[in-house]
Amino acid sequence: MPLNVQVLLASAEQPTSLAELRRAAGLPPQTTMRSHLRALTELRVLERSRAAGFPNAGEYSLTQSGRGLVVLINLLQAWLNTAPEGPVPIGSAAAKNAIKAFVEGWSSTLVRALAARPLALTELDRLINTLNYPSLERRLVAMRLSGLIEPYESGGRANPYVVTPWLRRAIGPLAAAALWELQQGFLRSAPFGRVDVEAVFLLSVPLVEFSGSLSGSCQLVVEIPSGESTKSSGALVKLRNGRVESCVSSLESTPDSWASGSSAAWLRAIVMDEASELALGGDSSVVTELVQGLHGALFDRRRFVSSGTGSGAKDDGRHAPSGAREM
Repeated sequence: MPLNVQVLLASAEQPTSLAELRRAAGLPPQTTMRSHLRALTELRVLERSRAAGFPNAGEYSLTQSGRGLVVLINLLQAWLNTAPEGPVPIGSAAAKNAIKAFVEGWSSTLVRALAARPLALTELDRLINTLNYPSLERRLVAMRLSGLIEPYESGGRANPYVVTPWLRRAIGPLAAAALWELQQGFLRSAPFGRVDVEAVFLLSVPLVEFSGSLSGSCQLVVEIPSGESTKSSGALVKLRNGRVESCVSSLESTPDSWASGSSAAWLRAIVMDEASELALGGDSSVVTELVQGLHGALFDRRRFVSSGTGSGAKDDGRHAPSGAREM
């Protein structure tokens, strides 16, 4: 486990001394430990105070920002624990490979392309002109080996790939991380652009469980700043008898219902289950169930109870999805 992660988790309960933090981190050299503590303090994730009764000794405790970061660590570990091949410890080679594969797939728009439909390498090569064929193939192989995508039986000559449910659930920690960065002032612009917004909805909406009789269309719109104006991006969802009939990135003028808001408003709705800043309209049953369902699908408490935050972890409520509300 990375040293910084060990320090943050060890400081989660109460102020902790340097000696206690070193023991929790496996006794790294004192100079290394002090260097990491200095960096975390400068980032205002940790704060140092004098230990009671020991004027020359210091204790370290989490700031509000640090507590939010611990929530992110737990969310990431909960996602890693649901990997197709079994739980993956944070900091392990498998975890690093999976996270790297996801980030490279996301930044290259490979994830966005596959979010829409199964595609073969040759089709992806025609769609994505920012990468050459070998680079695209390398990213695709890394995602397949990590369990983020899998072969799709199409019956044709091509060998298309489809996103796995595990990749879809990665939107949870991704959205939580974006909200944390926004809250800390690390982002000077909207955390998601048009392509990112489309990928978020295309990946997460199919995870939502609806009432059996629910039918209709709902438009999910994110208003993205563009100079002195805003541009709209999102997805149009069509339901039939409680099932997602289609989820596409094209928007229409007359949906049965809609939800609209800024990136920040959507992140709070998805991560914290607080949709008060979204503008909702039309068929309230459809839009309410869809917006609330996004939070439930990505931050399902049952997965946290079964997976915990690491080997042998017990659920005590602090690491459940409701912890995202503490960010």
